[in-house]
Amino acid sequence: MPQEQKTSKNKFFKRHSLKVGDRITDAAGLTLRETIFPLFLVTILYFLWGFAYGLLDTLNKHFQNTLGITRTRSSGLQAAYFGAYPLASLGYANWVLRKFGYRATFILGLTLYGIGALMMWPAGLKRSFGGFCGATFIIGSGLGTLETAANPYMAVTGPPRYAELRINLAQAVQAVGTVVGPVLGSYVFFKETGDSVDSLKTVQWVYLAIAIFVFCLAVIFYLAAIPEVTDADMAQQAEMTHVGDQDGDRSFWKQYRLFHATFAQFCYVGAQVAIAGYFINYVTETRPGTTSSLGAKFLAIAQGCFTVGRFTGSILMRFVKPRIVFLIYLSGVLAFTCASITQSGNTGLAMLNMALFFESVCFPTIVALGIRGIGRHTKRGAGWIVGGVVGGACVPPILARVADARNSTAFAMIIPVIFFILAYSYALAVNFVPSYRDPADKVGEADLMAPRADDGASSQKEGSFEKGSTSEKERV
Repeated sequence: MPQEQKTSKNKFFKRHSLKVGDRITDAAGLTLRETIFPLFLVTILYFLWGFAYGLLDTLNKHFQNTLGITRTRSSGLQAAYFGAYPLASLGYANWVLRKFGYRATFILGLTLYGIGALMMWPAGLKRSFGGFCGATFIIGSGLGTLETAANPYMAVTGPPRYAELRINLAQAVQAVGTVVGPVLGSYVFFKETGDSVDSLKTVQWVYLAIAIFVFCLAVIFYLAAIPEVTDADMAQQAEMTHVGDQDGDRSFWKQYRLFHATFAQFCYVGAQVAIAGYFINYVTETRPGTTSSLGAKFLAIAQGCFTVGRFTGSILMRFVKPRIVFLIYLSGVLAFTCASITQSGNTGLAMLNMALFFESVCFPTIVALGIRGIGRHTKRGAGWIVGGVVGGACVPPILARVADARNSTAFAMIIPVIFFILAYSYALAVNFVPSYRDPADKVGEADLMAPRADDGASSQKEGSFEKGSTSEKERV
């Protein structure tokens, strides 16, 4: 091989190396222009897992009919999907994130997602519910890996004061995916074949297309130059906002606010997934004449309410402190879920639609508030909060067991209510307990600017991002 070609090849692999050192990159001072492309790429990931989640809720009910399984057994899909999350966020994904950085974690997550999607093909051929659960577990592993990196990346890339706004807008795109999933399930999977076994063939082809797409996206992430945010960056941010005096220098196991946020995420996600997973059951039981296919359409409408809530909440956070918006929205979730227990028909359906509307901002806001001000522990802490998603594997089986025992999904909605009440403790704490409220407000009100060279020369930043002299008006 000629020396020039060898040198060029070495430069290529060095430029796209996945290993990142723990040095300050000033991510909080990135300009709008510098954040548009990397955040756009990461936002695509949000749509992917929203689509997968929306599709999962539709397949849950149809598998009950197609494969002749009970509500309790069908909850195995949710258990497989969300049970994989803590293995990723607390295990290998968090290790990769801390050792190699965000880009490597994105690539790993996309690869696992693609492998799981490919596994749907043999599961469909064998008409095996266990096979579908296994494939769903691998998909959940991939998506758990993506969430471990994407949520903190959105929160910390750019000025801290807009962290909740950024993550909620990205999650709004995820919510669009949750609408597309049920629509695809009702109009494509089961339009001609209904609940027959033949409908599984369409499922196979859709997941094959998904696999091809995510593998291509993994290549794009490898080639793209996106800024990395290191532990040193987050430690510097905590020090600059004086939050480090309280929390940033403590050991990880003394980050009590973080663990309360993790508990709240466990309870909240468990309740949310339980409602969405048995939404179609609720509608078909409480609204006479409603078929599973029509129920899937109603689920798509409910997810549309969820999406609208995300965008509305994001706009509100531009003017109202995110912790206050979070408290208001979670209060709405509690009120309307309680109402759905005793109502039926269109009224009960409306109550659940409103519950989904108010659910919208809760998950991303818990993530953003939970990792605020914990400095060098941010990556590890984000893994714990994302690991709280395992609640989605624990709560739905409880709801299903109660629904089977009482033969009433409406009555079983009392289970999500209980878990929402537990999650509500965090919303109250972050609004009324000074040790919770003050760190959130300090970081949120900070205006961190990246240091610029005095001579006006641009400085080379990690990931081939360059920062020249930029006016304050250009900053987000």
